[in-house]
Amino acid sequence: MLRIAVPNKGSLSESAVDMLREAGYRTRRDPKELVLSDVDNDVEFFYLRPRDIAVYVGSGTVDAGITGRDLLLDSGSAAEEVLALGFGASTFRYAAHSGEVTTVAQLAGKRVATSYPGLVAKDLADHGVTAEVVRLDGAVETAITLGVADAIADVVETGTTLRQQRLETFGDPILKSEAVLIRRTGSDEQAALEVLRRRLTGVITARAYVMLDYDVPADLVERACLLTPGLESPTVSRLQNRQWAAVRAMVPRQRTNAIMDELYDLGARAILVTDITACRL
Repeated sequence: MLRIAVPNKGSLSESAVDMLREAGYRTRRDPKELVLSDVDNDVEFFYLRPRDIAVYVGSGTVDAGITGRDLLLDSGSAAEEVLALGFGASTFRYAAHSGEVTTVAQLAGKRVATSYPGLVAKDLADHGVTAEVVRLDGAVETAITLGVADAIADVVETGTTLRQQRLETFGDPILKSEAVLIRRTGSDEQAALEVLRRRLTGVITARAYVMLDYDVPADLVERACLLTPGLESPTVSRLQNRQWAAVRAMVPRQRTNAIMDELYDLGARAILVTDITACRL
C-alpha cells in the first residue's frame, strides 16, 4: 500500500485535498482524522504538518508527500520533487527598512530573521555572504521593529504585511515556490506512485484546458485549426451538410473567450465549451 503524506492544515491543505479528490482518491471528512485508508486505490494517507512532510518522505517513513517547494528545500532531507502541482504559489525574498539594506552583499555581518533558516543559509553562502541567521517560527515581519534582526527573509504574496512594517524587498527572489509532489531521493519508482503522478498530471491538465467544439465552413477548416491546434491535432468531422465541418480541440482555459471571438470572426458557428473533469495524455 502506497503511503502518502498530505498537509493537515495551512494554505496547502485544502487545495491538496481538492486535487486528490479530483484525481479519484478518498479524502477525509473530519479534520481531526490523521490517517485514512483508500483500499480501492491501495493508498494510505497521513495528514501531517506541512513542514514535517519532507522529513518523513526523506526518511522513508512514507513513500510520497505533498508540500511546498520552499519547505522541501529548507528541510535538507533526502527527498526530491516529482511534480509541480500548480497551486500554493509564493515568492521568497529578503526585505528591510527602506534604504537601510538594498543588496544581498550588504547583509554581511548583519542578522537575518526567517522561518526558513536552511534555505536562507544556503542562499547567503551562494552569494558569499556571512551573516547571522535568526530562526523564528512566526511573525517574521516584526523582527526588525523589535530589534531581533536587521533584515528578514520571508514568503511574499501581496506585500501588504511588509508595507505595514515599512519594509521593502531587495535583491532577486530567493525562491519561487509552489506545492509539489515529492518522493525519497533515489527511491525506486513504484507503480502506485506512477499512477498517482499520472492522475495528478491529469488534474493539472484538466484545470488548464477546456474542450472546444465548433462548426466551420469546409473551406475554412485549415485556418480554424491554426487557431485551435489542440495538443497533437484537432479532430475534424464532416457534417451532413458537406459544406461544413465539425472541429473539436483542447484549448488553454485562459484564452477560451479570445479564441471563441477569433473563430466567430472567421466564420465558425455553434461554438461550445466543455469543462474537462479528468484526462490522460
